[in-house]
Amino acid sequence: MVPPDELDEHNLTDEVRELAAAESRYVLVCRKGGRPSWLERIWSFLRRQPIEAVTIVTNQRAEAGDHVTMTVRETALPEVYETVQSHENLD
Repeated sequence: MVPPDELDEHNLTDEVRELAAAESRYVLVCRKGGRPSWLERIWSFLRRQPIEAVTIVTNQRAEAGDHVTMTVRETALPEVYETVQSHENLD
């Protein structure tokens, strides 16, 4: 998670930085498809195919290891999404 006041301190593309800075939003890097099972992690390791990441620009603060549920929309940037709605997490 990159908070709005630290956007310039991280290795973000100019486009992502501008998208987040426009409304003082957070940048989250999450696993594509959500939380993988142990079997999916092992299978990914054996096939030497890393778990893909996506970038989400959002108003919701989250820390490493937090589980978040959001409705997102695509942006013009590949693998970068904006939050349309955050959902209450039931973990």
